[in-house]
Amino acid sequence: MLKQLLFGLSLLITLGVFAYTMRRLFYNFRYTRPKKLRDFCKRLKITFEVAILQTKIMRFPFAGLLHALVFWGFIIILFGSIEMVVDGLAGTVRVFGFLGWFYDFLTGAGDVFAFIIFISIIVFLARRLFFTVNRFYGLEMKPVSKADANLALSFILLLMVSLLGMNTFYLLDAQAAGRAVVGSYPVSALLAGWFEGMSAGQMHFWHEFNWWFHILLIFVFANVLPYSKHFHVFMSVPNVFVSRIEPLGVVDNMDSITREVKLMLDPTLAADAPAEAPSRFGVADAEDVNWVNYMNALSCTECGRCTSVCPANITGKLLSPRKIMMDLRARMKEKGPGLAKEGGQYDDGKALLGSYISEEELWACTMCNACAMECPVNIHQPSIILDMRRYLVLEKSAAPGGLNAAFTNIENNGAPWQFSPHDRLKWAEELSMNKID
Repeated sequence: MLKQLLFGLSLLITLGVFAYTMRRLFYNFRYTRPKKLRDFCKRLKITFEVAILQTKIMRFPFAGLLHALVFWGFIIILFGSIEMVVDGLAGTVRVFGFLGWFYDFLTGAGDVFAFIIFISIIVFLARRLFFTVNRFYGLEMKPVSKADANLALSFILLLMVSLLGMNTFYLLDAQAAGRAVVGSYPVSALLAGWFEGMSAGQMHFWHEFNWWFHILLIFVFANVLPYSKHFHVFMSVPNVFVSRIEPLGVVDNMDSITREVKLMLDPTLAADAPAEAPSRFGVADAEDVNWVNYMNALSCTECGRCTSVCPANITGKLLSPRKIMMDLRARMKEKGPGLAKEGGQYDDGKALLGSYISEEELWACTMCNACAMECPVNIHQPSIILDMRRYLVLEKSAAPGGLNAAFTNIENNGAPWQFSPHDRLKWAEELSMNKID
């Protein structure tokens, strides 16, 4: 009974802290702009391919396969974690054992995947600590970012060690007590041979120790993740579902601008056009992005695959698509509490554009969409970059000189070139004269 009370208290504290953190994070969604979703069947298909089958990350044969195995392993191991919660509250042991062969399959797969994840995490830590992987570095990658990644990997490593330890000593404890073993544990059965010399009391102690260590580590890890780049453990699948389903090269038009153009072409539409003007053209600060953009920022894994293929970044320019997402997340975290207290009128004298992201970074983007193509969780970085450019052009008239010249020519001449419309065919006159001669 004491064990159940302690477990119930631990679970209650965990859920309370997690709910508080999620409320603080997701409360910021109310300050973002709306965006409608459509074609849910296509979204489910993309989610299955990209999030479940891990098709995009599998393009990297070594690291991609290991990452996919870790993801699939966590899905299987989640079953055991749910069982532990039920056991902790009800005071039972392996309560789902009534599932028979299916239970044997899940526990056996979870035991094998725990070992696979353990090996994978060792490889990941070695890559970060002893090898130079270029995409792990960049001006935006501060020491805290590296420490954050190593901490999360260490958590996962300890989770797998404690899970294998729990299964190993469960087998030994059951054998010493003469109880039947419920489930299948192929890897732990091999490890059990190393500890057969222990007394029955020691076996029981280490089973209980690993049980408590594993479940409490899950509780702590769940509340650390929202403050870590590994928050994508929770956010990646939903983010893929709400991600862009149009071809990457398609540019979303601004409804307000489209409406003005239509009115110029057909003034009779004025009666049907809404009179409300947008509060701002483009994006200047975190609250100007739509809610999908903000979800993208929360889902960013900081893996650097976007930046590693960015032609602007490769040629030495300041632009880093990864930094754009990290800056949006950091800015909303900074401004969110003020918006919660004072509403949309809150102004702390800073802005996403200027305080975090420079104009030089934005105009370096070629809109090639290579970053969005490579992102393993389907983040679309160019949409935010384009919207911040729109703000610079439409509200600040702060486009580069070459673009301003093109804009002026379009306004005056109907084309980007500095020639009068009446002179456009002069080049053809020379062709005609040469033909006559």
